[in-house]
Amino acid sequence: MATAAATMPPLPTLSKQVTEWVASVRELTQADEVYWVEGSDDEYRHFIGQLQQSGELQKLNEAHYPNCFLARSHPSDVARVEHLTFVCTSKQEDAGPNNHWMAPAEARAKMRGLFSGCMKGRTLYVVPYCMGPIDSPYARCGVEITDSAYVVINMMLMTRAGRAALERISREDSFVKGLHSTGELDPNRRFIMHFPEDLAIESFGSGYGGNALLGKKCHALRIASYQARNEGWLAEHMLIVGLTSPQGDTHYVAAAFPSACGKTNLAMLIPPDSMPGWTVTTVGDDIAWLHPGPDGRLYAINPEAGYFGVVPGTNRKTNRNAFEMIQRDTLFTNVALTADNQPWWEGLDTGTPVIDWQGQPYAPGNGPAAQPNSRFTVSAKRNPRYAPEADSPRGVPISAIIFGGRRRGVAPLVYEARDWNHGVLVGASVASETTAAAIGQAGVLRRDPMAMKPFAGYNYGDYWSHWFAMGQKLKHPPKIYHVNWFRRDSDGKFLWPGFGDNLRVLDWVLKRCSGRAEANETAIGNLPRPSDLNLAGLDISESALDELLSIKADEWRAEAADMAKYLDEFGARTPAQLRAQVAALQQRLG
Repeated sequence: MATAAATMPPLPTLSKQVTEWVASVRELTQADEVYWVEGSDDEYRHFIGQLQQSGELQKLNEAHYPNCFLARSHPSDVARVEHLTFVCTSKQEDAGPNNHWMAPAEARAKMRGLFSGCMKGRTLYVVPYCMGPIDSPYARCGVEITDSAYVVINMMLMTRAGRAALERISREDSFVKGLHSTGELDPNRRFIMHFPEDLAIESFGSGYGGNALLGKKCHALRIASYQARNEGWLAEHMLIVGLTSPQGDTHYVAAAFPSACGKTNLAMLIPPDSMPGWTVTTVGDDIAWLHPGPDGRLYAINPEAGYFGVVPGTNRKTNRNAFEMIQRDTLFTNVALTADNQPWWEGLDTGTPVIDWQGQPYAPGNGPAAQPNSRFTVSAKRNPRYAPEADSPRGVPISAIIFGGRRRGVAPLVYEARDWNHGVLVGASVASETTAAAIGQAGVLRRDPMAMKPFAGYNYGDYWSHWFAMGQKLKHPPKIYHVNWFRRDSDGKFLWPGFGDNLRVLDWVLKRCSGRAEANETAIGNLPRPSDLNLAGLDISESALDELLSIKADEWRAEAADMAKYLDEFGARTPAQLRAQVAALQQRLG
Protein backbone atom coordinates (compact mmCIF):
# COMPACT_ATOMS: atom_id res chain seq x y z
CA MET A 1 0.00 0.00 0.00
CA ALA A 2 1.09 3.60 -0.57
CA THR A 3 2.35 5.73 2.27
CA ALA A 4 0.48 8.60 3.90
CA ALA A 5 2.22 11.23 1.80
CA ALA A 6 0.89 9.63 -1.38
CA THR A 7 -2.68 9.13 -0.20
CA MET A 8 -3.79 11.97 2.05
CA PRO A 9 -1.53 15.01 2.13
CA PRO A 10 -1.82 16.96 5.37
CA LEU A 11 -4.73 19.39 5.29
CA PRO A 12 -3.92 23.04 6.03
CA THR A 13 -6.01 22.80 9.20
CA LEU A 14 -5.32 19.14 10.00
CA SER A 15 -5.95 18.52 13.68
CA LYS A 16 -2.73 18.66 15.66
CA GLN A 17 -4.33 16.24 18.11
CA VAL A 18 -4.74 13.64 15.38
CA THR A 19 -1.28 13.98 13.85
CA GLU A 20 0.52 13.92 17.21
CA TRP A 21 -1.51 10.91 18.36
CA VAL A 22 -0.83 9.00 15.15
CA ALA A 23 2.89 9.77 15.46
CA SER A 24 2.96 8.57 19.07
CA VAL A 25 1.16 5.33 18.20
CA ARG A 26 3.55 4.66 15.32
CA GLU A 27 6.47 5.13 17.67
CA LEU A 28 4.92 2.74 20.21
CA THR A 29 3.88 0.05 17.73
CA GLN A 30 6.89 0.46 15.42
CA ALA A 31 4.71 0.15 12.31
CA ASP A 32 6.59 0.00 9.03
CA GLU A 33 4.40 2.63 7.38
CA VAL A 34 1.30 4.74 7.89
CA TYR A 35 -1.71 4.81 5.55
CA TRP A 36 -4.45 7.45 5.85
CA VAL A 37 -7.81 6.15 4.60
CA GLU A 38 -9.47 8.45 2.04
CA GLY A 39 -12.83 6.64 1.88
CA SER A 40 -13.22 6.44 -1.91
CA ASP A 41 -14.78 3.58 -3.88
CA ASP A 42 -11.51 3.07 -5.76
CA GLU A 43 -9.68 2.73 -2.46
CA TYR A 44 -12.20 0.18 -1.20
CA ARG A 45 -11.69 -1.90 -4.33
CA HIS A 46 -7.93 -1.62 -3.87
CA PHE A 47 -8.21 -3.00 -0.33
CA ILE A 48 -10.42 -5.85 -1.58
CA GLY A 49 -7.82 -6.74 -4.19
CA GLN A 50 -5.02 -6.62 -1.62
CA LEU A 51 -6.91 -8.93 0.74
CA GLN A 52 -7.69 -11.34 -2.08
CA GLN A 53 -4.02 -11.45 -3.01
CA SER A 54 -3.03 -12.21 0.59
CA GLY A 55 -5.67 -14.95 0.84
CA GLU A 56 -7.66 -13.18 3.57
CA LEU A 57 -10.65 -12.74 1.25
CA GLN A 58 -12.17 -15.22 -1.18
CA LYS A 59 -14.36 -14.04 -4.04
CA LEU A 60 -17.75 -15.75 -4.13
CA ASN A 61 -19.79 -16.96 -7.10
CA GLU A 62 -20.04 -13.82 -9.26
CA ALA A 63 -23.15 -14.99 -11.12
CA HIS A 64 -25.21 -15.48 -7.94
CA TYR A 65 -23.43 -13.17 -5.47
CA PRO A 66 -21.81 -10.36 -7.49
CA ASN A 67 -19.08 -8.40 -5.72
CA CYS A 68 -19.37 -10.57 -2.59
CA PHE A 69 -16.46 -11.96 -0.59
CA LEU A 70 -15.79 -14.39 2.25
CA ALA A 71 -13.46 -13.83 5.19
CA ARG A 72 -12.64 -16.33 7.91
CA SER A 73 -11.57 -15.43 11.43
CA HIS A 74 -9.48 -17.50 13.81
CA PRO A 75 -11.64 -20.23 15.44
CA SER A 76 -11.01 -18.67 18.87
CA ASP A 77 -12.09 -15.23 17.64
CA VAL A 78 -15.73 -15.40 16.60
CA ALA A 79 -17.73 -13.23 19.02
CA ARG A 80 -17.65 -10.38 21.53
CA VAL A 81 -15.64 -11.19 24.66
CA GLU A 82 -17.64 -9.46 27.37
CA HIS A 83 -15.56 -10.99 30.18
CA LEU A 84 -12.48 -9.30 28.66
CA THR A 85 -14.25 -6.00 28.01
CA PHE A 86 -13.57 -3.32 30.61
CA VAL A 87 -14.81 0.17 31.42
CA CYS A 88 -11.90 2.05 32.98
CA THR A 89 -13.17 4.98 35.03
CA SER A 90 -11.29 6.73 37.82
CA LYS A 91 -13.79 5.43 40.37
CA GLN A 92 -15.05 1.86 40.18
CA GLU A 93 -18.57 2.87 41.24
CA ASP A 94 -18.81 5.08 38.13
CA ALA A 95 -18.52 1.96 35.94
CA GLY A 96 -21.12 0.22 38.07
CA PRO A 97 -21.87 -3.46 38.70
CA ASN A 98 -23.15 -3.70 35.12
CA ASN A 99 -19.55 -3.43 33.81
CA HIS A 100 -16.19 -5.08 34.35
CA TRP A 101 -13.86 -2.42 35.73
CA MET A 102 -10.12 -1.86 35.72
CA ALA A 103 -8.24 1.14 37.06
CA PRO A 104 -7.20 3.41 34.14
CA ALA A 105 -3.50 3.40 35.06
CA GLU A 106 -3.41 -0.39 35.28
CA ALA A 107 -5.30 -0.76 32.01
CA ARG A 108 -3.05 1.73 30.20
CA ALA A 109 0.07 -0.05 31.40
CA LYS A 110 -1.28 -3.46 30.39
CA MET A 111 -2.25 -2.23 26.93
CA ARG A 112 0.99 -0.31 26.40
CA GLY A 113 2.89 -3.53 27.00
CA LEU A 114 0.73 -5.35 24.44
CA PHE A 115 0.93 -2.61 21.79
CA SER A 116 4.69 -2.11 22.17
CA GLY A 117 6.28 -3.18 18.86
CA CYS A 118 3.13 -5.05 17.77
CA MET A 119 3.04 -3.52 14.27
CA LYS A 120 6.60 -4.32 13.20
CA GLY A 121 6.41 -5.41 9.58
CA ARG A 122 2.82 -4.15 9.35
CA THR A 123 1.02 -1.06 8.06
CA LEU A 124 -0.68 1.28 10.48
CA TYR A 125 -4.00 2.34 8.96
CA VAL A 126 -5.59 5.61 10.10
CA VAL A 127 -9.38 5.50 9.66
CA PRO A 128 -11.09 8.86 10.33
CA TYR A 129 -14.83 8.26 10.55
CA CYS A 130 -18.09 10.00 11.35
CA MET A 131 -20.92 8.31 13.21
CA GLY A 132 -24.03 9.83 11.62
CA PRO A 133 -24.45 12.14 8.62
CA ILE A 134 -21.29 14.20 8.10
CA ASP A 135 -23.15 17.53 8.37
CA SER A 136 -25.43 16.57 11.29
CA PRO A 137 -25.03 18.43 14.59
CA TYR A 138 -26.01 15.14 16.22
CA ALA A 139 -23.13 13.16 14.65
CA ARG A 140 -19.81 12.55 16.43
CA CYS A 141 -16.42 11.60 15.00
CA GLY A 142 -13.65 9.19 15.79
CA VAL A 143 -10.35 7.92 14.46
CA GLU A 144 -9.50 4.23 14.53
CA ILE A 145 -5.89 3.16 14.17
CA THR A 146 -5.61 -0.49 13.16
CA ASP A 147 -3.18 -2.90 11.55
CA SER A 148 -5.98 -4.89 9.90
CA ALA A 149 -7.07 -4.16 6.33
CA TYR A 150 -10.11 -6.36 7.02
CA VAL A 151 -11.11 -3.93 9.76
CA VAL A 152 -10.59 -1.03 7.37
CA ILE A 153 -13.02 -2.34 4.75
CA ASN A 154 -15.61 -3.12 7.43
CA MET A 155 -15.28 0.40 8.82
CA MET A 156 -15.65 1.81 5.31
CA LEU A 157 -18.98 -0.04 5.03
CA MET A 158 -20.19 0.62 8.58
CA THR A 159 -19.28 4.32 8.97
CA ARG A 160 -18.81 7.46 6.92
CA ALA A 161 -15.05 7.06 6.76
CA GLY A 162 -12.32 9.07 5.09
CA ARG A 163 -11.37 12.62 4.21
CA ALA A 164 -14.73 14.28 4.94
CA ALA A 165 -14.66 12.90 8.49
CA LEU A 166 -11.08 14.08 8.97
CA GLU A 167 -12.04 17.55 7.79
CA ARG A 168 -14.86 17.69 10.34
CA ILE A 169 -12.49 16.51 13.08
CA SER A 170 -10.06 19.26 12.05
CA ARG A 171 -12.82 21.85 12.43
CA GLU A 172 -14.10 20.57 15.77
CA ASP A 173 -10.82 19.22 17.18
CA SER A 174 -12.81 16.62 19.08
CA PHE A 175 -12.87 12.89 18.39
CA VAL A 176 -12.89 9.44 19.99
CA LYS A 177 -9.48 7.75 19.86
CA GLY A 178 -9.63 4.07 18.98
CA LEU A 179 -6.45 1.98 18.88
CA HIS A 180 -6.64 -1.60 17.62
CA SER A 181 -4.25 -4.39 16.75
CA THR A 182 -5.00 -8.00 15.97
CA GLY A 183 -1.77 -8.89 17.78
CA GLU A 184 -1.20 -12.64 17.54
CA LEU A 185 -4.92 -13.45 18.00
CA ASP A 186 -3.97 -15.10 21.28
CA PRO A 187 -7.08 -15.43 23.51
CA ASN A 188 -4.82 -14.99 26.55
CA ARG A 189 -3.65 -11.63 25.22
CA ARG A 190 -7.04 -10.22 24.27
CA PHE A 191 -8.55 -7.16 25.93
CA ILE A 192 -11.01 -4.41 24.99
CA MET A 193 -10.55 -1.36 27.20
CA HIS A 194 -12.81 1.69 27.29
CA PHE A 195 -11.69 4.98 28.83
CA PRO A 196 -14.91 7.07 28.75
CA GLU A 197 -13.39 9.97 30.67
CA ASP A 198 -10.79 10.31 27.89
CA LEU A 199 -13.11 9.31 25.01
CA ALA A 200 -10.69 6.51 24.15
CA ILE A 201 -10.80 2.80 23.26
CA GLU A 202 -7.95 0.29 23.11
CA SER A 203 -8.50 -3.19 21.68
CA PHE A 204 -5.87 -5.90 21.29
CA GLY A 205 -5.79 -9.51 20.18
CA SER A 206 -9.04 -9.83 18.22
CA GLY A 207 -10.07 -9.32 14.62
CA TYR A 208 -13.78 -10.01 15.24
CA GLY A 209 -16.26 -7.22 14.44
CA GLY A 210 -17.56 -6.13 17.82
CA ASN A 211 -14.05 -6.22 19.29
CA ALA A 212 -12.24 -4.69 16.31
CA LEU A 213 -14.67 -2.38 14.52
CA LEU A 214 -14.33 0.26 17.19
CA GLY A 215 -17.01 2.53 15.73
CA LYS A 216 -19.61 -0.18 16.42
CA LYS A 217 -20.50 -1.08 20.03
CA CYS A 218 -17.33 0.37 21.57
CA HIS A 219 -17.81 3.93 20.31
CA ALA A 220 -21.48 4.10 19.30
CA LEU A 221 -22.75 2.70 22.60
CA ARG A 222 -20.21 2.36 25.45
CA ILE A 223 -18.31 5.60 24.87
CA ALA A 224 -21.25 7.45 23.30
CA SER A 225 -23.59 6.64 26.19
CA TYR A 226 -21.12 8.30 28.56
CA GLN A 227 -20.64 11.20 26.15
CA ALA A 228 -24.42 11.53 25.78
CA ARG A 229 -24.95 11.72 29.53
CA ASN A 230 -22.49 14.62 29.73
CA GLU A 231 -23.92 16.41 26.69
CA GLY A 232 -27.64 15.84 27.28
CA TRP A 233 -28.71 13.16 24.77
CA LEU A 234 -29.13 9.37 24.61
CA ALA A 235 -27.06 6.68 22.85
CA GLU A 236 -29.24 3.58 22.71
CA HIS A 237 -29.28 0.00 21.41
CA MET A 238 -32.36 0.73 19.32
CA LEU A 239 -33.62 0.28 15.80
CA ILE A 240 -35.37 3.19 14.04
CA VAL A 241 -38.23 2.39 11.68
CA GLY A 242 -40.49 4.64 9.61
CA LEU A 243 -44.18 3.70 9.32
CA THR A 244 -46.52 5.34 6.81
CA SER A 245 -50.21 4.48 7.10
CA PRO A 246 -52.61 4.05 4.17
CA GLN A 247 -53.83 7.57 4.98
CA GLY A 248 -50.31 8.94 4.36
CA ASP A 249 -49.36 9.68 7.99
CA THR A 250 -45.70 8.94 8.74
CA HIS A 251 -44.34 8.20 12.20
CA TYR A 252 -40.93 7.05 13.37
CA VAL A 253 -40.49 4.52 16.14
CA ALA A 254 -37.35 3.58 18.09
CA ALA A 255 -37.29 0.11 19.64
CA ALA A 256 -34.93 -1.84 21.89
CA PHE A 257 -34.83 -5.63 22.21
CA PRO A 258 -32.32 -8.09 23.68
CA SER A 259 -30.89 -10.66 21.28
CA ALA A 260 -33.24 -13.24 19.71
CA CYS A 261 -36.29 -11.00 20.13
CA GLY A 262 -36.96 -9.98 16.53
CA LYS A 263 -35.10 -6.67 16.35
CA THR A 264 -33.89 -6.95 12.75
CA ASN A 265 -37.24 -8.32 11.61
CA LEU A 266 -39.00 -5.29 13.07
CA ALA A 267 -36.48 -2.88 11.54
CA MET A 268 -37.21 -4.39 8.10
CA LEU A 269 -40.85 -5.36 8.67
CA ILE A 270 -42.92 -6.39 5.65
CA PRO A 271 -46.64 -5.60 6.08
CA PRO A 272 -49.03 -8.56 5.80
CA ASP A 273 -51.11 -8.79 2.63
CA SER A 274 -54.23 -8.16 4.70
CA MET A 275 -52.94 -4.65 5.60
CA PRO A 276 -52.55 -2.99 2.18
CA GLY A 277 -51.36 0.58 1.85
CA TRP A 278 -48.73 0.53 4.62
CA THR A 279 -45.13 1.49 3.86
CA VAL A 280 -42.26 0.55 6.18
CA THR A 281 -38.74 1.96 5.82
CA THR A 282 -35.57 1.31 7.78
CA VAL A 283 -33.66 4.24 9.25
CA GLY A 284 -31.48 1.99 11.41
CA ASP A 285 -31.38 -1.61 12.58
CA ASP A 286 -29.24 -1.48 15.72
CA ILE A 287 -28.24 1.86 17.26
CA ALA A 288 -30.03 5.19 17.75
CA TRP A 289 -28.67 8.50 19.00
CA LEU A 290 -31.57 10.51 20.41
CA HIS A 291 -31.42 14.29 20.91
CA PRO A 292 -33.95 16.85 22.15
CA GLY A 293 -35.04 18.86 19.12
CA PRO A 294 -35.81 22.59 18.91
CA ASP A 295 -39.55 21.84 18.87
CA GLY A 296 -39.48 19.89 22.14
CA ARG A 297 -39.65 16.49 20.48
CA LEU A 298 -37.04 13.74 20.54
CA TYR A 299 -35.07 13.32 17.29
CA ALA A 300 -33.02 10.28 16.29
CA ILE A 301 -30.18 9.56 13.91
CA ASN A 302 -28.68 6.22 13.03
CA PRO A 303 -24.94 6.70 13.64
CA GLU A 304 -24.08 3.77 11.37
CA ALA A 305 -23.91 3.62 7.58
CA GLY A 306 -24.09 -0.15 7.23
CA TYR A 307 -25.30 -3.40 8.77
CA PHE A 308 -23.18 -5.93 10.62
CA GLY A 309 -25.75 -8.67 11.00
CA VAL A 310 -25.94 -12.28 12.13
CA VAL A 311 -26.59 -14.28 8.98
CA PRO A 312 -27.80 -17.76 10.17
CA GLY A 313 -31.58 -17.92 10.03
CA THR A 314 -31.81 -15.21 7.37
CA ASN A 315 -33.90 -16.31 4.41
CA ARG A 316 -36.65 -15.06 2.13
CA LYS A 317 -39.35 -16.09 4.59
CA THR A 318 -37.87 -14.82 7.88
CA ASN A 319 -36.57 -11.49 6.53
CA ARG A 320 -37.01 -10.94 2.82
CA ASN A 321 -35.50 -7.45 2.82
CA ALA A 322 -32.34 -8.58 4.61
CA PHE A 323 -32.05 -11.63 2.37
CA GLU A 324 -32.34 -9.56 -0.81
CA MET A 325 -29.95 -6.97 0.59
CA ILE A 326 -27.05 -9.41 0.94
CA GLN A 327 -27.26 -10.90 -2.54
CA ARG A 328 -24.57 -8.50 -3.80
CA ASP A 329 -21.83 -6.09 -2.57
CA THR A 330 -21.60 -7.95 0.74
CA LEU A 331 -18.72 -9.09 2.92
CA PHE A 332 -19.48 -12.43 4.61
CA THR A 333 -17.50 -13.70 7.60
CA ASN A 334 -17.41 -17.34 8.78
CA VAL A 335 -20.16 -18.76 6.58
CA ALA A 336 -19.93 -22.11 4.76
CA LEU A 337 -19.55 -22.68 1.02
CA THR A 338 -21.40 -24.79 -1.54
CA ALA A 339 -19.67 -26.72 -4.33
CA ASP A 340 -20.16 -23.80 -6.75
CA ASN A 341 -18.71 -21.27 -4.27
CA GLN A 342 -21.93 -19.74 -2.98
CA PRO A 343 -22.19 -18.73 0.68
CA TRP A 344 -24.30 -21.04 2.83
CA TRP A 345 -25.66 -20.84 6.35
CA GLU A 346 -28.19 -22.66 8.49
CA GLY A 347 -31.69 -21.45 7.62
CA LEU A 348 -31.31 -21.53 3.84
CA ASP A 349 -33.72 -23.85 2.04
CA THR A 350 -31.49 -24.26 -1.02
CA GLY A 351 -27.90 -25.36 -1.56
CA THR A 352 -25.71 -27.87 0.24
CA PRO A 353 -22.58 -26.95 2.19
CA VAL A 354 -19.37 -28.73 1.22
CA ILE A 355 -16.83 -26.46 2.98
CA ASP A 356 -17.44 -25.38 6.59
CA TRP A 357 -16.73 -21.99 8.12
CA GLN A 358 -13.17 -23.02 9.02
CA GLY A 359 -12.37 -23.93 5.41
CA GLN A 360 -12.53 -27.69 6.01
CA PRO A 361 -14.67 -30.29 4.21
CA TYR A 362 -18.09 -30.17 5.84
CA ALA A 363 -19.09 -33.20 7.93
CA PRO A 364 -22.64 -33.01 9.37
CA GLY A 365 -21.56 -34.66 12.62
CA ASN A 366 -19.05 -31.91 13.37
CA GLY A 367 -21.57 -29.19 14.16
CA PRO A 368 -23.04 -26.32 12.13
CA ALA A 369 -21.57 -25.64 8.69
CA ALA A 370 -21.65 -21.87 9.28
CA GLN A 371 -20.40 -20.43 12.54
CA PRO A 372 -23.55 -19.62 14.61
CA ASN A 373 -22.33 -16.02 14.94
CA SER A 374 -21.30 -15.70 11.30
CA ARG A 375 -21.89 -12.23 9.89
CA PHE A 376 -22.62 -10.08 6.89
CA THR A 377 -21.37 -6.53 6.44
CA VAL A 378 -23.15 -4.42 3.84
CA SER A 379 -23.96 -0.79 3.11
CA ALA A 380 -27.33 0.27 4.53
CA LYS A 381 -28.24 1.66 1.12
CA ARG A 382 -28.44 -1.91 -0.19
CA ASN A 383 -31.61 -2.40 1.91
CA PRO A 384 -34.62 -2.39 -0.47
CA ARG A 385 -36.52 -0.38 2.17
CA TYR A 386 -33.71 2.05 3.02
CA ALA A 387 -35.12 5.31 4.36
CA PRO A 388 -33.64 8.42 2.70
CA GLU A 389 -34.24 10.18 6.02
CA ALA A 390 -31.31 8.17 7.38
CA ASP A 391 -29.09 10.77 5.69
CA SER A 392 -30.98 13.74 7.13
CA PRO A 393 -28.79 15.98 9.33
CA ARG A 394 -31.80 16.84 11.52
CA GLY A 395 -32.72 13.21 12.14
CA VAL A 396 -36.29 11.97 12.43
CA PRO A 397 -38.85 12.82 15.16
CA ILE A 398 -39.68 9.85 17.37
CA SER A 399 -43.37 9.28 18.12
CA ALA A 400 -42.91 6.16 20.26
CA ILE A 401 -40.20 4.20 22.05
CA ILE A 402 -40.81 0.47 22.31
CA PHE A 403 -39.09 -1.98 24.63
CA GLY A 404 -39.53 -5.73 24.37
CA GLY A 405 -38.38 -9.09 25.59
CA ARG A 406 -38.99 -12.80 25.13
CA ARG A 407 -41.46 -13.91 27.81
CA ARG A 408 -43.64 -17.04 27.85
CA GLY A 409 -46.03 -15.32 30.20
CA VAL A 410 -46.38 -12.31 32.52
CA ALA A 411 -45.89 -9.59 29.89
CA PRO A 412 -48.91 -9.05 27.62
CA LEU A 413 -48.69 -8.51 23.88
CA VAL A 414 -48.39 -4.74 24.34
CA TYR A 415 -48.91 -2.12 27.01
CA GLU A 416 -48.37 1.61 27.19
CA ALA A 417 -46.54 3.40 29.99
CA ARG A 418 -48.59 5.90 31.97
CA ASP A 419 -46.07 8.68 31.31
CA TRP A 420 -42.33 9.19 30.65
CA ASN A 421 -41.23 8.41 34.22
CA HIS A 422 -43.27 5.21 34.29
CA GLY A 423 -41.74 4.46 30.88
CA VAL A 424 -38.27 4.58 32.43
CA LEU A 425 -39.37 1.75 34.73
CA VAL A 426 -40.79 -0.14 31.74
CA GLY A 427 -37.40 0.12 30.01
CA ALA A 428 -35.41 -0.61 33.16
CA SER A 429 -37.43 -3.79 33.78
CA VAL A 430 -36.82 -5.34 30.35
CA ALA A 431 -36.14 -9.05 30.74
CA SER A 432 -35.89 -12.04 28.45
CA GLU A 433 -36.00 -15.78 28.98
CA THR A 434 -32.95 -17.53 27.59
CA THR A 435 -33.05 -20.24 24.97
CA ALA A 436 -31.30 -23.55 25.49
CA ALA A 437 -28.62 -22.50 23.01
CA ALA A 438 -27.73 -19.50 25.11
CA ILE A 439 -26.70 -21.04 28.42
CA GLY A 440 -27.86 -24.64 28.29
CA GLN A 441 -31.13 -24.09 30.13
CA ALA A 442 -34.29 -22.63 28.66
CA GLY A 443 -36.58 -20.18 30.40
CA VAL A 444 -34.04 -18.49 32.68
CA LEU A 445 -35.04 -14.86 33.19
CA ARG A 446 -32.27 -12.32 32.60
CA ARG A 447 -32.65 -8.61 33.26
CA ASP A 448 -31.41 -6.47 30.37
CA PRO A 449 -32.52 -2.89 31.07
CA MET A 450 -33.21 -0.95 27.86
CA ALA A 451 -31.44 -3.90 26.09
CA MET A 452 -28.20 -2.12 27.06
CA LYS A 453 -26.74 -4.60 29.55
CA PRO A 454 -23.49 -5.25 27.63
CA PHE A 455 -23.27 -1.71 26.26
CA ALA A 456 -24.01 0.96 28.88
CA GLY A 457 -20.64 2.65 29.40
CA TYR A 458 -21.28 3.71 32.98
CA ASN A 459 -23.24 2.83 36.13
CA TYR A 460 -26.82 1.78 35.34
CA GLY A 461 -28.07 3.82 38.30
CA ASP A 462 -26.64 7.00 36.76
CA TYR A 463 -27.93 5.89 33.36
CA TRP A 464 -31.51 5.67 34.67
CA SER A 465 -31.14 9.07 36.35
CA HIS A 466 -30.13 10.46 32.96
CA TRP A 467 -33.27 8.99 31.39
CA PHE A 468 -35.40 10.80 33.99
CA ALA A 469 -33.50 14.03 33.30
CA MET A 470 -34.07 13.64 29.56
CA GLY A 471 -37.82 13.51 30.12
CA GLN A 472 -37.64 16.92 31.79
CA LYS A 473 -36.07 18.38 28.63
CA LEU A 474 -38.86 17.32 26.31
CA LYS A 475 -42.05 19.32 25.92
CA HIS A 476 -43.48 16.58 23.72
CA PRO A 477 -41.85 13.30 24.78
CA PRO A 478 -42.61 10.15 22.82
CA LYS A 479 -44.94 7.63 24.37
CA ILE A 480 -43.26 4.49 25.74
CA TYR A 481 -44.47 0.92 25.20
CA HIS A 482 -43.55 -2.68 26.00
CA VAL A 483 -44.24 -5.55 23.60
CA ASN A 484 -43.95 -9.32 23.89
CA TRP A 485 -44.33 -11.25 20.63
CA PHE A 486 -43.45 -14.53 22.37
CA ARG A 487 -46.27 -15.27 24.81
CA ARG A 488 -47.27 -18.96 24.77
CA ASP A 489 -50.29 -21.02 25.69
CA SER A 490 -50.36 -23.92 28.16
CA ASP A 491 -49.14 -26.28 25.41
CA GLY A 492 -46.11 -24.10 24.71
CA LYS A 493 -47.41 -22.79 21.37
CA PHE A 494 -46.96 -19.14 20.40
CA LEU A 495 -50.18 -17.17 20.76
CA TRP A 496 -49.22 -14.38 18.35
CA PRO A 497 -48.02 -14.95 14.74
CA GLY A 498 -45.32 -12.27 14.89
CA PHE A 499 -43.23 -11.13 11.90
CA GLY A 500 -45.29 -8.87 9.60
CA ASP A 501 -48.36 -9.16 11.78
CA ASN A 502 -46.56 -7.14 14.44
CA LEU A 503 -47.64 -4.16 12.35
CA ARG A 504 -51.10 -4.64 13.88
CA VAL A 505 -49.65 -3.74 17.26
CA LEU A 506 -47.69 -0.82 15.82
CA ASP A 507 -50.88 0.45 14.19
CA TRP A 508 -52.49 0.70 17.64
CA VAL A 509 -49.36 2.32 19.07
CA LEU A 510 -49.36 5.03 16.39
CA LYS A 511 -53.08 5.65 16.80
CA ARG A 512 -52.50 6.08 20.53
CA CYS A 513 -49.73 8.59 19.76
CA SER A 514 -52.20 10.52 17.61
CA GLY A 515 -55.05 10.28 20.12
CA ARG A 516 -57.12 8.08 17.79
CA ALA A 517 -57.34 4.82 19.78
CA GLU A 518 -58.83 3.68 23.05
CA ALA A 519 -57.22 1.59 25.79
CA ASN A 520 -57.97 -0.11 29.09
CA GLU A 521 -56.17 1.44 32.04
CA THR A 522 -54.61 -1.27 34.22
CA ALA A 523 -52.16 -1.46 37.09
CA ILE A 524 -49.20 -1.98 34.74
CA GLY A 525 -50.24 0.54 32.07
CA ASN A 526 -52.70 0.96 29.21
CA LEU A 527 -53.64 -2.10 27.16
CA PRO A 528 -55.65 -2.34 23.95
CA ARG A 529 -58.93 -4.17 23.90
CA PRO A 530 -59.26 -6.82 21.17
CA SER A 531 -61.55 -4.45 19.29
CA ASP A 532 -58.81 -1.79 19.29
CA LEU A 533 -56.49 -3.95 17.13
CA ASN A 534 -56.74 -4.33 13.35
CA LEU A 535 -57.27 -8.09 13.10
CA ALA A 536 -58.55 -8.19 9.50
CA GLY A 537 -57.31 -11.33 7.76
CA LEU A 538 -55.73 -12.73 10.93
CA ASP A 539 -56.69 -16.22 12.01
CA ILE A 540 -56.57 -15.97 15.81
CA SER A 541 -59.02 -17.22 18.39
CA GLU A 542 -60.86 -15.09 20.90
CA SER A 543 -59.32 -17.07 23.76
CA ALA A 544 -55.80 -16.47 22.40
CA LEU A 545 -56.47 -12.73 22.21
CA ASP A 546 -57.81 -12.71 25.74
CA GLU A 547 -54.67 -14.47 26.96
CA LEU A 548 -52.38 -12.14 24.99
CA LEU A 549 -54.02 -9.08 26.54
CA SER A 550 -54.39 -10.43 30.07
CA ILE A 551 -52.39 -9.60 33.17
CA LYS A 552 -52.32 -11.67 36.33
CA ALA A 553 -51.88 -9.65 39.50
CA ASP A 554 -49.99 -12.38 41.38
CA GLU A 555 -47.46 -12.73 38.54
CA TRP A 556 -46.98 -8.98 38.38
CA ARG A 557 -46.56 -8.68 42.15
CA ALA A 558 -43.73 -11.22 41.86
CA GLU A 559 -42.36 -9.29 38.85
CA ALA A 560 -42.36 -5.99 40.78
CA ALA A 561 -40.67 -7.62 43.78
CA ASP A 562 -37.98 -9.09 41.53
CA MET A 563 -37.43 -5.70 39.91
CA ALA A 564 -37.06 -4.04 43.32
CA LYS A 565 -34.48 -6.68 44.26
CA TYR A 566 -32.60 -6.08 41.02
CA LEU A 567 -32.46 -2.33 41.67
CA ASP A 568 -30.88 -3.01 45.06
CA GLU A 569 -27.74 -4.18 43.20
CA PHE A 570 -27.04 -0.55 42.30
CA GLY A 571 -27.39 0.73 45.85
CA ALA A 572 -27.38 4.48 46.36
CA ARG A 573 -26.92 5.07 42.62
CA THR A 574 -30.46 3.83 41.94
CA PRO A 575 -32.54 6.98 41.42
CA ALA A 576 -35.27 7.62 43.96
CA GLN A 577 -37.71 8.21 41.08
CA LEU A 578 -37.21 4.63 39.91
CA ARG A 579 -37.80 3.16 43.35
CA ALA A 580 -40.91 5.35 43.58
CA GLN A 581 -42.17 3.96 40.29
CA VAL A 582 -41.75 0.38 41.57
CA ALA A 583 -43.54 1.29 44.80
CA ALA A 584 -46.38 2.90 42.85
CA LEU A 585 -46.71 -0.19 40.68
CA GLN A 586 -46.83 -2.41 43.76
CA GLN A 587 -49.51 -0.17 45.28
CA ARG A 588 -51.63 -0.33 42.13
CA LEU A 589 -51.30 -4.12 42.10
CA GLY A 590 -52.58 -4.25 45.68
